[in-house]
Amino acid sequence: SHLGTQYCDGLRGAFVIYDPEDPFQHLYDVDDETTVITLADWYHIRSTSVTDRATSDTTLINGLGRNCNGPATNLSVINVVQGKRYRFRLVSMSCDPNFIFSIDGHNMTIIEVDGVNHSPVTVDSIQIYSGQRYSVIIAATQPIGNYWLRALPNAGCTSFTGGANSAIFRYLGAAPVEPTTTNSSLHNPLVETSLHPLEGPGVPGGSAPADISLCLNVTRVNGRFAINGASFEPPSVPVLLQIMSGARAAQDLLPAGNVYTLPRNKTVELIIPGGSVGSP
Repeated sequence: SHLGTQYCDGLRGAFVIYDPEDPFQHLYDVDDETTVITLADWYHIRSTSVTDRATSDTTLINGLGRNCNGPATNLSVINVVQGKRYRFRLVSMSCDPNFIFSIDGHNMTIIEVDGVNHSPVTVDSIQIYSGQRYSVIIAATQPIGNYWLRALPNAGCTSFTGGANSAIFRYLGAAPVEPTTTNSSLHNPLVETSLHPLEGPGVPGGSAPADISLCLNVTRVNGRFAINGASFEPPSVPVLLQIMSGARAAQDLLPAGNVYTLPRNKTVELIIPGGSVGSP
């Protein structure tokens, strides 16, 4: 749910639409509910109690995880069969942190990003941000055993001590024990500029210069976001009712700075400068 911060409190889940004409289906053997991997953050307080940026207490992988200072609770287990190829659908449902995702001893071939098929790119780790989705192909070609699956957040509990930020990648036939593997060999992280869609639809509006350019500078003061200095203020009367009554002009429906008046049949370019990690 993206109503307020409901998803920060746990109202979230994966929704998968399968493509009957998937151009990569010959590259993998398994793609079902067992190959969906969700990453999320968990807080010991409700989002409504947060007055500034919160720091997560636990990373959840498929709903399970351990706190750095907590007990050795159960971890999620991803089961595979040696020799098979799997399409894993990696989904970040986090409220705030990004994660460095990897599986000890296994490379990943990226074939889809945010619903768009891409030319395959092989990496050993992926930095994934809130709301992003990746489909990766992993070949289960390592010796039968248990391997750590890792999702290291950029803030909060930032270690793997005691199984924090981890799940278990288990081959059929392996003992039901925790892994002893390491991730010291990571050397090929995803560089996003290496991603190229199979089909390039082009930029909306064509290649000609835009008629209008709007720069939307996002700032945050005392925990409130603002665009070009204006924070959103919900109207006292629903906007739809105001429009139906015809009593007010469109520019007057919301407080000053919340509405931009644009001419018809023009190409508008929106420029949103990037900020620090944790910014919009």
